[in-house]
Amino acid sequence: MTKKYDVIVIGAGPGGMTAALYASRSNLSVLMLDRGIYGGQMNNTAEIENYPGFKSILGPELSEQMYASSIQFGAQFAYGTVSDVEDHGDYKTVKTDDGDYDSKAIVIATGAEHKHLNVPGEDQYSGMGVSYCAVCDGAFFKNREVAVIGGGDSAVEEGLYLAQLASKVTIVHRRDQLRAQKILQRRAFANDKIDFVWNAQVEEIVGDGQKIENVKYRDKVTGEEKLLPASGVFIYVGIEPMTDAFKNLGVLNDAGWIETNEETHTKVPGVFAVGDVREKHLRQIANAVGEGGLAGQAVFEYLQELGDKTETATTK
Repeated sequence: MTKKYDVIVIGAGPGGMTAALYASRSNLSVLMLDRGIYGGQMNNTAEIENYPGFKSILGPELSEQMYASSIQFGAQFAYGTVSDVEDHGDYKTVKTDDGDYDSKAIVIATGAEHKHLNVPGEDQYSGMGVSYCAVCDGAFFKNREVAVIGGGDSAVEEGLYLAQLASKVTIVHRRDQLRAQKILQRRAFANDKIDFVWNAQVEEIVGDGQKIENVKYRDKVTGEEKLLPASGVFIYVGIEPMTDAFKNLGVLNDAGWIETNEETHTKVPGVFAVGDVREKHLRQIANAVGEGGLAGQAVFEYLQELGDKTETATTK
């Protein structure tokens, strides 16, 4: 039998957990679904320094605290990979690898994932030196040389983290200057263990079949191919939305992001979106939490209106 809820929150990162908190606090039946552990990208972050209320907190610790808060008013959590969502008007069917669920509203909070370089050696050495999570794998490279590919906030933050473990960190960037926040740039430039390679187009991750030895890149100015010695390669070259399951809903833009209004409504009634999956400029924990609060309240108001419409139709 298909289980039924007032609202299903798909994704249990900071935005999803906050939406579940607000919706359940309004006495709605709430299910949070996630393909992995609650917390999302916070679990891959060593220290979080820009979330109000904490001068600094470990990502997994903040995940635990948010989760405890999110379920205190009765919201349930379940594992499940969502494959599709069917819109039946006044209710939606969420299809997963562990069965189907019906709800009157859904909140999409599936976030985004790291892009790949798509160069030779990347897939071959994934888990054998290629990583997208310094917190997860940095300890394997203690006192060894590593490369970080990218120039944004994530690349520099994780480079700083790795500098506590590795003997040397080289940040390889395709441009001639970083895109990261200035405070992160200052920290990186001041760290003696961090070096930089500019105007570099990574062409291959080279190894001996068992482990990584070098990063091959082309100097975009001179055209020369060069080798950078590295035992580990950490890739941070952008993110893409995790929205494949929602293609049939008609809520995605051409790039795959979900567009909403300021109250987190999509163009489909009863479908809301929060967090990194939305089309927006800033993707941070703080604004995901704010959006989650908006969505939780918006869901309550939507269901109130839906109930009024049903009652009116019944009395006619």
